[in-house]
Amino acid sequence: MPYNTGVTISASRPTIGLMATLLSTAPTYRGAGIHQYSANLLAHLPRQAPQFDYRAFVMDRAYAPPAGVSVHRPVRFPAAPPGRILWEQTRVAWESRRLQLLHGFAYALPLAARLPAVVTVHDLTFIRFAEAFPKNKQRYLARITAHSCRRAQAVIAVSQATARDLQELLQTPREKIHVIYSGVDERYRPLPVEQIEAYRHRKGWPQRFILMVGTLEPRKNHLGLIEAYARYRRMAREPLPLLIGGGKGWHFGRIFQRVQALGLESNIRFLGFAPWEDLPWLYNAATLFVYPSRYEGFGLPVAEAMRCGTPVITSNVSSLPEVAGDAALTIDPDDPDALAAAIWRVLEESPEELQHMRDRGLKHAARFTWEQTAARTAEVYARVLNQTHG
Repeated sequence: MPYNTGVTISASRPTIGLMATLLSTAPTYRGAGIHQYSANLLAHLPRQAPQFDYRAFVMDRAYAPPAGVSVHRPVRFPAAPPGRILWEQTRVAWESRRLQLLHGFAYALPLAARLPAVVTVHDLTFIRFAEAFPKNKQRYLARITAHSCRRAQAVIAVSQATARDLQELLQTPREKIHVIYSGVDERYRPLPVEQIEAYRHRKGWPQRFILMVGTLEPRKNHLGLIEAYARYRRMAREPLPLLIGGGKGWHFGRIFQRVQALGLESNIRFLGFAPWEDLPWLYNAATLFVYPSRYEGFGLPVAEAMRCGTPVITSNVSSLPEVAGDAALTIDPDDPDALAAAIWRVLEESPEELQHMRDRGLKHAARFTWEQTAARTAEVYARVLNQTHG
């Protein structure tokens, strides 16, 4: 059902430009968080706010837009970061003359564009963990995000934690920030047991296992999980195997080295990038989902796992307590003993207590919907248009 923003729009039918240049349908880690945000907003905005026309700027040539969205793609610019950035800063800026508002889905707006604008900031990892980024990439992200937040009439933060970071690290005025949680796709739900078992058999997954899903990079804290898992194995009489899904990001070599050093090669299985069609089945098949990340703008895997009815252990830092609520067990991500004890305790719980965890997770995660995300985003568009054209 279309959402009524409750705000009068002065222009009869504004055209909204949507910078979805990081949308990627390729089966790599680039098809994870920001791609999901981009693809789902493009899918839901026309249905939730049909009073606007939408024009998306997309690099991915395989992407098929939904009804209600026209797409502009580069002709000569390569998809690699330098080509994408050049296209954003030149051609997108030029094309924006025909728009009434431009929304940068991920950190950036064209420097030369002068129309009303909105920008989404997913996290400030490149400032909080600057050492984990190549210097050129870190410098570009910090500068373009700071400029875009100053330039935009409204900044969308995907969590209260990101809103606090924007205020602290970029001095973004609080009245400019709109906290809008990301949604969880409807395919993440409890699936029939017999279908889960058939999928498990086809994929060769164990009957019971611990799961983590996340790009292999330092802030996801795979090393902390591996240390905790080794300690858990010493505590448990029948320890479960650990399956890790995620594409290779950066500084991932140390993860594999630590597994070898601890002699856990036969106990930890790396699945590589988990394509979207596998993820609901993975969550459903898992006995326990563990996500001890040190920093997240939102923490979508936690919400996805809870929507599938899987018990969750996650970190007590950044946005993760917001996503987890009282439905997951939270621990200090830098305390492997606490994480090991939490894993052991959850897996030793009675079936009744595990069912309570599942029920709480399902109830809590139901609040994260893309319909609501799109509707609240459209409300921001309407407010900015009224402020600038009213």
